Amino acid sequence: MVGVESMGAARRWWYALKPASWPKVFVPALFGQAMGAASAGRWSVGALAWGVLWTALDITFIVLLNDWGDREVDALKRRMFPRGCSPKTIPDGILPARALLLAGLGAGAGALVLAGAAGAALARPLLLPLAALSLFIFAAYTLPPLRLNYRGGGELLEMVGVGGVLPVLHAYAQCGQWAPQALLTWAPGLLALCLASALASGLSDEESDRAGGKRTFTTWLGNAAVRRASEGLLLAGAVLWLGMGQWGSLAALPVVFFSARAWRKSPEAVTNAFAAQGAYKLELHRAIWWGTLVLSGLVLVERWWGGAR
Repeated sequence: MVGVESMGAARRWWYALKPASWPKVFVPALFGQAMGAASAGRWSVGALAWGVLWTALDITFIVLLNDWGDREVDALKRRMFPRGCSPKTIPDGILPARALLLAGLGAGAGALVLAGAAGAALARPLLLPLAALSLFIFAAYTLPPLRLNYRGGGELLEMVGVGGVLPVLHAYAQCGQWAPQALLTWAPGLLALCLASALASGLSDEESDRAGGKRTFTTWLGNAAVRRASEGLLLAGAVLWLGMGQWGSLAALPVVFFSARAWRKSPEAVTNAFAAQGAYKLELHRAIWWGTLVLSGLVLVERWWGGAR
């Protein structure tokens, strides 16, 4: 990759951590924190601080080990598309595979230690087991021996991990309940949105994944069908929230707005149109992230304002 030699160590690690992807994990984590705080009727500052630190370690664990686990198929994609696709951390020599493996494993170990310490400090005995489950889901997704993102079903596992277990973990940190009513009420819509994101993530790797033997919904159904499915799931998420009353209706507005923008960009996001796919996925992610953030804020305001009257 042009310019790698001039990149300093800090810039290489910053690139490898892919900060543009962080909201994919931070937004569902914040959703869980908000649902827990709404159920408890107050914010736990300690739980919120723990949540920020733990999620940062979780993201580091996921991003670095995902690149390590995908290093062979990423190298194949680079050979298939010498230009056009985004730089690849290991194949393009930004960082060596061993460095990513050690840093990712270190972040995972740190996340477990932090969960254990916070579980004791916050009197949340299930915090460590839930954190371990969240990390295990990612390990099952991309690491041997399971590697479900290669064998099939990785998108469904991502939906469960990001849209289910992660919010449960953060809600529990806030209120001490692993399934508070606020979370149960709004989680189905979030799960639909997270599955839309998981399906769309395979669009830019369709041909290289197929050549590398990965079994994803995109390699199975093709680009067009996966785009239609992702768009349908965005609509399903909005409808699920609409059915829950005025706050759901308001939260569905940004989902519908950005979904319409994604739909307009969809015809150009065909196989190997990497720039168009990036623009399409950006609008899809905005629909998910802004809708979830608006919902989180509205639920908190409703619970606290209603309780103060």
